[in-house]
Amino acid sequence: MIKWGLKRRARGFRYHVVVVKTINSRRSKLEIYLEVLQIIKDGTSKPTRIMYNANISWQPLMRVLKSMISQDLIREIDVSSEGRKRDKRTSRLYEITMKGEQVIRYFKEAKELGLDEAIIPL
Repeated sequence: MIKWGLKRRARGFRYHVVVVKTINSRRSKLEIYLEVLQIIKDGTSKPTRIMYNANISWQPLMRVLKSMISQDLIREIDVSSEGRKRDKRTSRLYEITMKGEQVIRYFKEAKELGLDEAIIPL
Protein backbone atom coordinates (compact mmCIF):
# COMPACT_ATOMS: atom_id res chain seq x y z
CA MET A 1 0.00 0.00 0.00
CA ILE A 2 1.35 3.42 -0.92
CA LYS A 3 0.27 6.47 1.06
CA TRP A 4 1.15 10.08 0.64
CA GLY A 5 -0.25 13.18 2.19
CA LEU A 6 -0.45 16.86 1.39
CA LYS A 7 -1.31 19.69 3.76
CA ARG A 8 -3.13 22.66 2.26
CA ARG A 9 -4.76 25.82 3.45
CA ALA A 10 -8.05 27.00 2.01
CA ARG A 11 -9.79 30.07 3.45
CA GLY A 12 -8.13 29.69 6.79
CA PHE A 13 -8.92 25.99 7.13
CA ARG A 14 -6.21 23.42 7.13
CA TYR A 15 -6.92 20.02 5.68
CA HIS A 16 -4.91 16.93 4.92
CA VAL A 17 -5.36 14.97 1.71
CA VAL A 18 -4.37 11.32 1.84
CA VAL A 19 -4.19 9.21 -1.30
CA VAL A 20 -4.11 5.48 -0.76
CA LYS A 21 -3.11 3.26 -3.63
CA THR A 22 -3.26 -0.47 -3.15
CA ILE A 23 -1.17 -2.72 -5.30
CA ASN A 24 -3.12 -5.94 -5.29
CA SER A 25 -3.64 -6.74 -8.93
CA ARG A 26 -1.82 -9.86 -10.00
CA ARG A 27 -0.28 -10.23 -13.42
CA SER A 28 -1.97 -12.57 -15.84
CA LYS A 29 -0.10 -15.40 -17.53
CA LEU A 30 -0.15 -13.39 -20.74
CA GLU A 31 1.48 -10.42 -19.02
CA ILE A 32 4.17 -12.65 -17.51
CA TYR A 33 4.86 -14.36 -20.85
CA LEU A 34 5.12 -11.04 -22.68
CA GLU A 35 7.39 -9.61 -20.01
CA VAL A 36 9.72 -12.63 -20.14
CA LEU A 37 9.77 -12.44 -23.95
CA GLN A 38 10.64 -8.74 -23.84
CA ILE A 39 13.40 -9.34 -21.27
CA ILE A 40 14.96 -12.03 -23.46
CA LYS A 41 14.61 -9.82 -26.54
CA ASP A 42 16.38 -6.98 -24.70
CA GLY A 43 19.44 -9.21 -24.31
CA THR A 44 19.08 -10.93 -20.95
CA SER A 45 19.78 -14.59 -21.64
CA LYS A 46 20.68 -16.21 -18.32
CA PRO A 47 17.77 -17.76 -16.42
CA THR A 48 18.61 -16.15 -13.07
CA ARG A 49 18.77 -12.67 -14.62
CA ILE A 50 15.47 -13.31 -16.41
CA MET A 51 13.96 -14.40 -13.09
CA TYR A 52 15.08 -11.23 -11.29
CA ASN A 53 14.08 -8.86 -14.10
CA ALA A 54 10.63 -10.44 -14.48
CA ASN A 55 10.13 -10.55 -10.70
CA ILE A 56 9.06 -14.19 -10.75
CA SER A 57 10.27 -17.12 -8.67
CA TRP A 58 12.33 -20.00 -10.06
CA GLN A 59 9.73 -22.77 -10.49
CA PRO A 60 7.14 -20.61 -12.28
CA LEU A 61 9.91 -19.22 -14.49
CA MET A 62 11.00 -22.74 -15.47
CA ARG A 63 7.39 -23.60 -16.39
CA VAL A 64 7.11 -20.41 -18.47
CA LEU A 65 10.42 -21.06 -20.26
CA LYS A 66 9.52 -24.69 -20.94
CA SER A 67 6.15 -23.63 -22.37
CA MET A 68 7.78 -20.95 -24.53
CA ILE A 69 10.31 -23.43 -25.88
CA SER A 70 7.53 -25.88 -26.79
CA GLN A 71 5.68 -23.06 -28.61
CA ASP A 72 8.89 -22.06 -30.44
CA LEU A 73 8.88 -18.54 -28.96
CA ILE A 74 12.39 -18.92 -27.53
CA ARG A 75 15.22 -21.39 -27.94
CA GLU A 76 17.47 -22.87 -25.30
CA ILE A 77 21.21 -22.91 -25.95
CA ASP A 78 23.40 -25.37 -24.06
CA VAL A 79 26.77 -23.75 -23.39
CA SER A 80 28.16 -26.34 -20.99
CA SER A 81 30.40 -27.89 -23.66
CA GLU A 82 31.93 -24.63 -24.91
CA GLY A 83 35.12 -24.82 -22.86
CA ARG A 84 33.70 -23.41 -19.64
CA LYS A 85 35.70 -25.34 -17.08
CA ARG A 86 35.66 -22.97 -14.14
CA ASP A 87 32.21 -21.40 -14.31
CA LYS A 88 29.65 -24.19 -14.23
CA ARG A 89 26.82 -22.15 -12.75
CA THR A 90 25.01 -21.41 -15.98
CA SER A 91 24.85 -24.06 -18.66
CA ARG A 92 21.73 -22.72 -20.40
CA LEU A 93 21.05 -19.48 -22.20
CA TYR A 94 17.86 -18.37 -23.91
CA GLU A 95 17.28 -16.35 -27.05
CA ILE A 96 14.11 -15.20 -28.74
CA THR A 97 13.01 -16.66 -32.07
CA MET A 98 11.38 -14.87 -34.99
CA LYS A 99 8.01 -16.20 -33.84
CA GLY A 100 8.62 -14.72 -30.37
CA GLU A 101 9.45 -11.34 -31.91
CA GLN A 102 6.25 -11.51 -33.96
CA VAL A 103 4.23 -12.15 -30.80
CA ILE A 104 5.75 -9.10 -29.09
CA ARG A 105 5.13 -6.96 -32.18
CA TYR A 106 1.52 -8.17 -32.42
CA PHE A 107 0.69 -7.24 -28.83
CA LYS A 108 2.48 -3.88 -29.06
CA GLU A 109 0.37 -3.03 -32.12
CA ALA A 110 -2.77 -4.11 -30.25
CA LYS A 111 -1.78 -1.83 -27.39
CA GLU A 112 -1.23 1.10 -29.77
CA LEU A 113 -4.70 0.55 -31.22
CA GLY A 114 -6.21 0.60 -27.74
CA LEU A 115 -7.36 -3.01 -27.81
CA ASP A 116 -5.63 -3.87 -24.57
CA GLU A 117 -7.29 -1.66 -21.98
CA ALA A 118 -6.82 -3.97 -18.99
CA ILE A 119 -4.84 -6.83 -20.47
CA ILE A 120 -1.43 -5.81 -21.78
CA PRO A 121 0.88 -3.43 -19.90
CA LEU A 122 3.88 -3.28 -22.27
